[in-house]
Amino acid sequence: MGRWPALAPFGTRSFRYQWPADLCTAWALEMETIILGWYVLVESGSVVQLTIYGALLFVGTLLSPLLGTLGDRLGLRRVLAGMRASYALLAGVILVLAASGQLNPTRVLVVAFLVGLIKPSDIGLRSALVSAIVPPSQLVAAMGISRTTQDSARIGGALAGAGFMASLGMASAYALIVVLYLVGVVLTWRSGAARQAAPGAAPLHASPWHDLLDGLRHVWHTPRLRAAMMLAALVNLCAFPLSGGLMPYIARDVFGLDQQGLGWLVASYATGALLGSLGMSAFGARWPPARTMLAACGVWYLCLLGLALPVGASTAMLLYLAAGLNQSLGMLALSIMLLRTSDPRLRGRVMGVRMLAIYTLPIGLLLSGPLIGSIGFRGLVGLYVGIGLTMVAAIAFVWRDELLSHGSRANALA
Repeated sequence: MGRWPALAPFGTRSFRYQWPADLCTAWALEMETIILGWYVLVESGSVVQLTIYGALLFVGTLLSPLLGTLGDRLGLRRVLAGMRASYALLAGVILVLAASGQLNPTRVLVVAFLVGLIKPSDIGLRSALVSAIVPPSQLVAAMGISRTTQDSARIGGALAGAGFMASLGMASAYALIVVLYLVGVVLTWRSGAARQAAPGAAPLHASPWHDLLDGLRHVWHTPRLRAAMMLAALVNLCAFPLSGGLMPYIARDVFGLDQQGLGWLVASYATGALLGSLGMSAFGARWPPARTMLAACGVWYLCLLGLALPVGASTAMLLYLAAGLNQSLGMLALSIMLLRTSDPRLRGRVMGVRMLAIYTLPIGLLLSGPLIGSIGFRGLVGLYVGIGLTMVAAIAFVWRDELLSHGSRANALA
């Protein structure tokens, strides 16, 4: 690993198990999202129902701080393995309904609600677990490598989900999804010791509500963390809907693509995100996190603004490629700053609060349905990008001493 510093985290046994566990889970989640999103849009014929489906997948963000607290108390690995076992169980429900011919959009929405209670916490707990099992000097490389599981899933999972659904049917596709979830559970359980607790962590008999309030107070009273949380809430409100939940509508109704075209559109965005993750893993240790976070989020919005122009599907794929690259750089820099500068005892709780910022994503999705009906898709893009760029500039100005100064802790390189 000496010749390839970016791969140094694989020298840690726990990371060698966690990375494929995250990969299997991410592929299954992405396949499920693509398959069910297309199913709801086609069967219901309603973009509003599609946005409801996308919003339900994130309804549990309010529980993220609680699950982060539980991870700090019981062990991040245990909580993460339990969550992933529940994904497998709920995917099994869809499999049975599809195989028996009993599946319909309403039942899909019910299952999406149940999955959405816990899914938003997966990324945060995964990141906290990475920070607990690798040496601090390898954190940037480990976060970049870990993120490749999610990005590669959006490429391969999107194409595989669309392909399996089109050629083999939903039941066969869901059989594979269940298997991937189960493999992810086994590998997650084998990653690390039974409990990754930071030195000085609160004793188990302490009140979990007290632990949760400690995490919330730590974020609120630390300006750089508060600014990062506001930026996370902003991009989830008016950037992620344009590059995630609305993809089936964008593919079919804006660019006239079929289900496999949707897969290629999603894969374009994910390819850019994968390149960003690899770039962060290889070179991110030299980049100041807070400044990288702000610059990348600004360019991300500018790339999305291109969708408001009368472009074709091929140009849109190039725009999504660039948007995905900057999204990955921005969100990785944000997570690295949070993990590196927060109290090690509170990492699970801090990342739980970070996932709480995702709650603006369902709000942005639910608003986008009626807005598309009133001002059109390109009007929606202009509105969301305008809000996003204005607020990124405002966050940079209000917290300029914390986020823009080379000497600030948020921009420290180690």
